[in-house]
Amino acid sequence: MTILERKRVGILTGGGDCPGLNAVIRAATKSAIHLGFEVLGFLRGFEGLADPVTYMPLTIENTMNILDQGGTILGSTNKGRFTVKTGVDDTRCLDPSLVAAVKRNLLDLDVDALVCVGGDGTLSIAQQLFEQGVPVVGVPKTIDNDLGATAFTFGFDSAVACAADALDRLHTTAASHERVMVLEVMGRHAGWIALHAGLAGGGDVILIPEIAWSIENVCAKILQRQNMGKRFTLIVVAEGAKLPGGKLVTLESPSEQKQTRLGGIGQWVANQIQTRMQLDTRCVVLGHLQRGGRPTYFDRCLSTQYGSHAIRLIEEHRFGEMVCYDPPNITNVPIRQAVKQLSCVDPYGSAVQAARAMAVSFGDSPAFTNPFPKSKIAEATYVEKFNVSIASVSQYLDDHE
Repeated sequence: MTILERKRVGILTGGGDCPGLNAVIRAATKSAIHLGFEVLGFLRGFEGLADPVTYMPLTIENTMNILDQGGTILGSTNKGRFTVKTGVDDTRCLDPSLVAAVKRNLLDLDVDALVCVGGDGTLSIAQQLFEQGVPVVGVPKTIDNDLGATAFTFGFDSAVACAADALDRLHTTAASHERVMVLEVMGRHAGWIALHAGLAGGGDVILIPEIAWSIENVCAKILQRQNMGKRFTLIVVAEGAKLPGGKLVTLESPSEQKQTRLGGIGQWVANQIQTRMQLDTRCVVLGHLQRGGRPTYFDRCLSTQYGSHAIRLIEEHRFGEMVCYDPPNITNVPIRQAVKQLSCVDPYGSAVQAARAMAVSFGDSPAFTNPFPKSKIAEATYVEKFNVSIASVSQYLDDHE
């Protein structure tokens, strides 16, 4: 193969950063070079594709020792000229002049295909570019795990590990001081992080967007634990869990340049418990700690496979496709299928059933609800033993006014 015949591949990382991005860059670069491709890394996501064009050559040498590094050596952005997602169902079209500039710049650089690594927003941009004739392949990245058509996105496992570790630490201080501890985690409009971290970290209450809840039922669970002699409670709440009325708690309003910043629901829950039950209640917002640091070994393995298989798609001319994880294999689906709708927690799924079976509350009922429909014996026994209901909570609140 001569220099003139050699293919040139571009890679970019878009949206919020997360552990595993560098592992994808490394795997894609090594795989591409092994196949005789040249590789360019575009800086600051899609912004690096449009004037001024900014990129760096990617080589075996400058992608060494980045497998376990958090963040992305290429930089990223989740706002700016290429923003197309400003809400769950709010997608706008890219400026035609911007698309034309991208196509012209890729042609000038002799880039034959573009690997776009990102979540819902990044892949929505990639799909629009593909529809305008840009040869792209996608790699699913988001700590929220809310992309359809893949069992897991990389970054999710690392975020769960961070949140579960926080719960381990909060457990000891909550037990020592007989406190209610509320941990607010990320996830936007999906409750995957809260659910998995709550299971892994021993949460007593898990509040997620997919299951409607009430503060009365949360208080009932706390009172139930007190009746059992347990003087502390761990509550995990997803940032996108809606208030009992359907409203989201946000830090700022949406704009055309970026999505709404969610946050504050954890403190709202803590304030309500403090006021209603006169219990020492504290809130911890984990925030961007979930995005930082080294990827878990699972995420390193998944990211490496994603990066290599993205190059496979290019080699096979499977443009407009996204690599995905269909355990135990890495396969691929059309990008449009992945971004068609968010992947949300199934309220009746096995993880929720397991949590309910261990008496974890999702705030949708005041007492134990048997998740296994074939037998109601356990439920009846539990309710009779602990006898915690909305009525008992109301009496408790009346007694403590």
